[in-house]
Amino acid sequence: MMKRFSIAALILAAGQSKRMGQPKMLLPWGESTVLQTVVTAFRTAGTDEIVVVTGALHDSITALVGDTAHTVFNPEYASGEMISSMQCGLRRLLAEATEAEAVLIGLGDQPQVQAQSVEAVCAAFHQSGASLVVPSYQKRRGHPWLVARPLWEALLALESSQTPRDFLNGHADQIQYVDVDTPTILADLDTPEDYLKSRP
Repeated sequence: MMKRFSIAALILAAGQSKRMGQPKMLLPWGESTVLQTVVTAFRTAGTDEIVVVTGALHDSITALVGDTAHTVFNPEYASGEMISSMQCGLRRLLAEATEAEAVLIGLGDQPQVQAQSVEAVCAAFHQSGASLVVPSYQKRRGHPWLVARPLWEALLALESSQTPRDFLNGHADQIQYVDVDTPTILADLDTPEDYLKSRP
């Protein structure tokens, strides 16, 4: 029988939306908003805890997600470095004495993400217990990817100048790839053109 691990999720939503020109997490998406759609996908996939890492829009995002997720403010959000948000969210989970044995790293500006993709990553971890599980579409890494608890300290030890790619490349021999048949794991929203082209 396949073991079921407890899995949390960090949704990174601290960006300043400079290229979009307006707060993209709050933009309409279908009958919801961009960020709410992402949170819903992770909840549908059955993640046990969800933490949204915020920046300048902390109050607006906290009100938006309500009781569907916890929020934590990243005081270094203005630097624009994703690593600081990942570390901020991870510290929040540890401060709350989380029982999670792995954490998913998701993007708040990726409303295209499908619950099935999240489930596929989680299922691979439940089956193998791999240290890292990364979804792949046509040999390209996407989100969300999963970090098992034994690697959390390594993630927290990264310098602010380092990137998620540096982290994954540094542990390449521990990655289990999960092939998915949708390019939505690669998509996000950076510009008004991205939004208008992708909006349902």
